[in-house]
Amino acid sequence: MKVRLAGSMETALITLYGKALDAGMTPSLLHDTMAAQAVERIDYDFGRIGMTPRLAPNVAARSLHFDGWAREFLARHEQATVVHLGAGLDTRVWRVDPGPGVRWYEVDYPEVVAVRRQLYPERENYQLIGCSATAPEWLAQVPADRPTLVLGEGLLMYLEPAQGHELLRRITDRFPSGVFAGDTHNRLAVRMVNRNLARTFGAPLLRWAIEDPHELERANPALRLTDAVSALSSPSLPRATRILATLTRPVRAVRDLGMYLRLEFGPQG
Repeated sequence: MKVRLAGSMETALITLYGKALDAGMTPSLLHDTMAAQAVERIDYDFGRIGMTPRLAPNVAARSLHFDGWAREFLARHEQATVVHLGAGLDTRVWRVDPGPGVRWYEVDYPEVVAVRRQLYPERENYQLIGCSATAPEWLAQVPADRPTLVLGEGLLMYLEPAQGHELLRRITDRFPSGVFAGDTHNRLAVRMVNRNLARTFGAPLLRWAIEDPHELERANPALRLTDAVSALSSPSLPRATRILATLTRPVRAVRDLGMYLRLEFGPQG
């Protein structure tokens, strides 16, 4: 099948290809065989997007981390709602495989959702919403009667700061309790990634650099930051990356290039 996605939507193919490459490695971090099968079905020049076997474990390690946080949330809440914002072509719902008491929603642009419908099967308690993550329309399609996990992996850095803060306010206004889990880039990371994106796609796409994760709490007092984890500290990363992380730990700009954040909202406890 031919896939033609423009702008930030096309970056979904980068992460999909990274997971597919990881699936073919020994050992594999994520074991995402669905991603590998999807890549085999897609008519697209994956060689042009700069994802290599050397970089693929970094993509897989990030998704593995958020898979773990999703499983932790669902272990505490058998009756829950999960909203995956900017889901791209990710297969997390099949990797996590939630129980029958979980409703799972994937939100992304209509063009991305159309590709998902062709690539992946339907499943019970699973719904696709063709809508920008920053548009308010998707919230009305998600019931607000259960603890809610909102996943924003690879999302916030593509937004303008005002858009991001407004999105988080809408989430905490709509859902009475839950967790938002997402990752951020600092200014150095945004510059580095935008250079690569400009070479590949003709324009820089990242807009929001976050130096202090408490910025999200200050802008929205309904949020409580419970975890801020350096992406370079993941034990799943390749050995060379972990060595680099150890050597550069005293340099905050490098240590905090990427952060994995988990923020609670609603009544404490």
